[in-house]
Amino acid sequence: MVVVSTKIAPSMLSSDFANLAAEAKRMVDLGADWLHMDIMDGHFVPNLTIGAPVIESLRKHTNAYLDCHLMVTNPMDYVEQMGKAGASGFTFHVEVAKENWQELVRKVKSAGMRPGVALKPGTPVEEVYPLVEGETPVEMVLVMTVEPGFGGQKFMPSMMDKVRALRQKYPTLDIEVDGGLGPSTIEAAAAAGANCIVAGSSVFGAPEPGEVISLLRTSVEKAQATT
Repeated sequence: MVVVSTKIAPSMLSSDFANLAAEAKRMVDLGADWLHMDIMDGHFVPNLTIGAPVIESLRKHTNAYLDCHLMVTNPMDYVEQMGKAGASGFTFHVEVAKENWQELVRKVKSAGMRPGVALKPGTPVEEVYPLVEGETPVEMVLVMTVEPGFGGQKFMPSMMDKVRALRQKYPTLDIEVDGGLGPSTIEAAAAAGANCIVAGSSVFGAPEPGEVISLLRTSVEKAQATT
């Protein structure tokens, strides 16, 4: 049995942005492994969120792994600035990187970040296989379980087929799921083989966020132990 380490990544988009440093510390203190940062450009998705200046500001207050998901049309334009700002992971969308992903992955790595690739619900999982198998491969695949761009959407159980296909094909790959994850949906994601769990409102909206983080972790570890 191959065990890939569990990473619980609260989505900071659901945090109190006026107190981002304190919120980051609170999540890490409650057991978060990563902090998930949503970078949206208002073009690839309708919303506009944060960019490198916020990452740079937050980095001064935390040593945590900043798991940056770039919902942007031109990810290449962000590599240098995100690297300098202190991003830990740089996950771009396969839909906008079909032409230049090899160069993009190389740049991400040389900027000191860990490359990942994300796919929207409507994108076939096969589109990311070349990036996992490339000469310079991505190190994580993010399966979106909602349409990117907005928080608080309902989890799409049908996306678990993608997670299962990836886990079967790549037993040691980090597979992340993002969108609608919480106590009621974690078991489906864990059973499918996801090991990196992004959770926003289910963590930040809970009376005891630490208990939710712990529950998410337990579900993933239990599922791994029975496969």
